[in-house]
Amino acid sequence: MKTIFSYALIFLFGTTAVFAQELALVRDNDLFGYINKTGEYAIQPQFEKADSFSGKMAAAMKDKKWGFINTSGEWVIQPEYDRVKEFNSGYVLVMQNDQWKYINSKGETLDTPAREKYYDFDNGVAIIREGEKIGLMDTSGKAILEPKYDEIKGFNNGHAKFKNGETWGLLNTKGEVVVPADYNEIGDFSKNGIWARKGESFGVLINGTFTPINGVDKIWDFTNDSPLTYAESNKKIGFINGKGEWVIQPAYDKARAFNAGLAPVNENKKWGYINEKGEKVVNPMYADAEIFSENGLAPVKEKKLWGFVDKTGKLVIPMEYDISSGLFQSGTKKGFQDGLARVKKDKQWGFIDNTGKVLGKWHQNAEVFVDTSK
Repeated sequence: MKTIFSYALIFLFGTTAVFAQELALVRDNDLFGYINKTGEYAIQPQFEKADSFSGKMAAAMKDKKWGFINTSGEWVIQPEYDRVKEFNSGYVLVMQNDQWKYINSKGETLDTPAREKYYDFDNGVAIIREGEKIGLMDTSGKAILEPKYDEIKGFNNGHAKFKNGETWGLLNTKGEVVVPADYNEIGDFSKNGIWARKGESFGVLINGTFTPINGVDKIWDFTNDSPLTYAESNKKIGFINGKGEWVIQPAYDKARAFNAGLAPVNENKKWGYINEKGEKVVNPMYADAEIFSENGLAPVKEKKLWGFVDKTGKLVIPMEYDISSGLFQSGTKKGFQDGLARVKKDKQWGFIDNTGKVLGKWHQNAEVFVDTSK
């Protein structure tokens, strides 16, 4: 029985490894392909243009037409479209003959009423517009929220900001109002807290009730990585909790979010790190600094180049890289993700591990790795 069980485990974990393949879009010799986490080509560079994978499919161009490939580089949806967006919730927007429509992974068209403008699916819903009003439809093509609001932002943690007249609230993916549109500004939904502005007062929502915080001029979004977010008072930055209490008094010129227990802070034009008790862990000494990754390393900058420090402030990867956002994916998180950091050196892009070892080779361009099993 033990032997049978062992074989079963091997089969299970082997299967998991196959389905957990991660691929990164790269460009070499002006053609696009994909590498795996050994640095080898999973799909040879062969496309005129391409996007990162969205689940098991990626948009790619051949003969100036867009289609979609699978993780083997085979065409799943033939290249016959003029423009395409990204798969989400099982559907993607494609343009053909100047007309947008939704198709699924089989290339089948979703039956929806004709619209003046089409919006991507996000968390299983897409915006629909009638005149100046906005609502939501689900993946059946049916309206779950008739157009009645002036604006709906993208979903974050299953919730989206919506505007009704001049004020904002939060919706869930069913189109239900979670926070009434009573606020001049409102933050993204997070399990750790929601900030809002009512009139001139900034504060937090506690059990749905607005609680103002005296003297606050700005609050940044809470994340799911820390119970604290940063806030400004009298041109200084500190950190508050979801109850609106100052946990770290406003004493810094700039700050960024907590992650892995530490946050970058700026004093006298130099960056260092503090813990959630407000204690200095790495003294301000850098020209710039980004948040820590889960592997315990963070990007820091001297002059024009970046390196990586550990949580004691020890420089473990020399300052010889650029970590700017990607050419094709704006807003890409800087630093390590799943054990690799995307970096630029001598005008080429690639990946390094937490020892600074280069994965495979350098590329004309490289985007972050994407899990293709989702």
